[in-house]
Amino acid sequence: MTTTVSLGREDIPGVVAAIVLVNVVGGAPAALGGPDSAWFQSLVKPGIYPPSWLFGVVWTTLFTLIGVALYIVWDSERTGTRRLALALFVGQMVLNVAWTPIFFQAQNLTLALGVILALFALLVPTTGAFARVDRRAGLLLVPYLLWVAFAALLNYRFLVLN
Repeated sequence: MTTTVSLGREDIPGVVAAIVLVNVVGGAPAALGGPDSAWFQSLVKPGIYPPSWLFGVVWTTLFTLIGVALYIVWDSERTGTRRLALALFVGQMVLNVAWTPIFFQAQNLTLALGVILALFALLVPTTGAFARVDRRAGLLLVPYLLWVAFAALLNYRFLVLN
């Protein structure tokens, strides 16, 4: 059953904290290295590879939406559905964080593809569980789900081309 959590001024600190938390956790692996490495620069890029600057913009936007969704679920009535949604969220976030070091530091395109496919597979029920807690929370995860699908396709194309 979907309930709607009313968000008001008193929720602003919690929403901001959730946004910051998701951005810090999600962005931390990028500090280890990323597309600026000589290895990555040497790879053949797929034709669908967007401009490099777009990744930072997209991920910051997505992590912000995810943070709002997380706060809505966190602030909802304590139920089994809420617990499941939060557990699924933690699981998918672990996979999200794992992908960057596997792809960029370990330079393992095959394992990275497996991780991002597992992330997508876990993100589908996470989105559904968030929607069962609050429809808005589920909708806020849809752009993330679509981006992960695109990122999985990119990962696959990198694997094929390299």
